[in-house]
Amino acid sequence: MSEQSTRAAAPADQYVLTLFCPDKQGIVHAVSSYLFMTGCNIEDSQQFGDHDTGLFFMRVHFSADAPVTVEKLRASFAAIGDSFQMDWQINRADEKMRILLMVSRFGHCLNDLLFRARTGALPVEIAGVVSNHTDFAELVSSYNIPFHHIPVTRDNKPEAEAKLLELVREEDVELVVLARYMQVLSDDLCKQLSGRIINIHHSFLPSFKGAKPYHQAHARGVKLIGATAHYVTADLDEGPIIEQEVERVGHDVTPDQLVAIGRDVECQALARAVKWHAERRILLNGRRTVVFA
Repeated sequence: MSEQSTRAAAPADQYVLTLFCPDKQGIVHAVSSYLFMTGCNIEDSQQFGDHDTGLFFMRVHFSADAPVTVEKLRASFAAIGDSFQMDWQINRADEKMRILLMVSRFGHCLNDLLFRARTGALPVEIAGVVSNHTDFAELVSSYNIPFHHIPVTRDNKPEAEAKLLELVREEDVELVVLARYMQVLSDDLCKQLSGRIINIHHSFLPSFKGAKPYHQAHARGVKLIGATAHYVTADLDEGPIIEQEVERVGHDVTPDQLVAIGRDVECQALARAVKWHAERRILLNGRRTVVFA
């Protein structure tokens, strides 16, 4: 095979452009013209105009045959971004997002995410696992991932959150995932990591609060088991929803079986939310999300 044909067969560099801005004419034309003029090819494009907020959202997956860096693409696109008042990002499509997992004493979501990341089902690099307990230190170590035990009490919570933020900065973490981390985060931490923390919980709220929600649901004869993955805000369990999953159950299901079904549902919803965030498919739209899944 000749050198020329070898170069021709080489895969093109892949990038993802995401943006949102006030909706007006010419946005799609400006973006597509920019990509054409820079020698790039659109692989996939999705857009949404929200009539309620007056905002336009767009995600473009494109390739570049000619050698180019993401820094050059960002520099050359800046003028278009400014002209449309865009909030935008350009990232390499093959770059794995660095994430930090947090867990307490329920390990099903942690175990699921560790396995999915190991097998390549999630485009992420797990920088570490933080827990206020040591229950899953051995599990995490089996994946050769750093385990950080940060105990949390009423008295040391500010210091514990400071350690967490320091870890996020040191490890260049882009996303924190609460994989059944049973601690309420402070308003300040939520603000500092706004749009960068995902949580999972059962979807019985606000009907069944407190301990053993699945047992409460069983006592009431609930027929749908659900889970919600959402971004964390200062409003407890009320952040912008990313994904939800449900499973129908019958009258013959026991409370323990409900718990097992609920765990599976939680794993599915959280894994999809993390995957979509890592692939930069989610854009915040006020208290809601736009998900280009």
